[in-house]
Amino acid sequence: LTLLKHSFIYTCGGTLKGRNGSIESPGFPYGYPNGANCTWVIVGEEGSRIQLIFLSFAIEEEYDFLSLYDGHPHPANFRTRLTGFQVPAPVTSTGNVLSLRLTSDFAVSAHGFKLNYEELHSTSCGNPGVPPKAVLSGGGRFAVGDRVRYSCVPGYVLDGHATLTCITNAGNTAVWDFPAPICRAEDTCGGTVRGGSGVVTSPGYPGNYGNQADCTWILLAEPGDTISVIFTDFQTEEKYDYLEVEGSEPPTIW
Repeated sequence: LTLLKHSFIYTCGGTLKGRNGSIESPGFPYGYPNGANCTWVIVGEEGSRIQLIFLSFAIEEEYDFLSLYDGHPHPANFRTRLTGFQVPAPVTSTGNVLSLRLTSDFAVSAHGFKLNYEELHSTSCGNPGVPPKAVLSGGGRFAVGDRVRYSCVPGYVLDGHATLTCITNAGNTAVWDFPAPICRAEDTCGGTVRGGSGVVTSPGYPGNYGNQADCTWILLAEPGDTISVIFTDFQTEEKYDYLEVEGSEPPTIW
């Protein structure tokens, strides 16, 4: 008996240069192939950064992945792994190279993804993105000094800062002063947060939270990673309201 091993790998990708452009998964929007292993490397001008704006995203959850690298596609540059059917927030590199790698298994696929990429220079914060159920106004060229304002569609309320300003940080790079807020359904709170970083706020923040709140957030990272929670503001009614953090050793009550 002779056994033959087949890899059945579909390869694609390449190196992309220029101030802006777009990337689609092979076969988009009719479905990417099984056994795909595609790598795109975006190279900008020296001193620039690269921003990705996702227009569509549908990757078989937890089986197929789009991995992002802050630089060339080496393990040391790995940043995050995207999967599922929710359009990701914009992603910005720290340098002039950003890489993407699509990998799929040998069974089910999905529509795939489409994104635009753009070079950002030191005076541009780039598009902060529009979270689900949110409306963005203002912005101009998203340059230093520009402001954007968020609101939510009817039936949803804003968690986070409604106004973001493009400022210059200590490294002389343009950044938004706060993360983009989220819109949640009225009278609900909590949820699951995925990705390499994010923001969690109490209902109605920076205003007061309501009475009788019972909210649970689950923070999920890549296997083997640890999660660091950094509080930028904290105020609850002493002795009556509390925040419990589980998953730490031991559990902590604030």
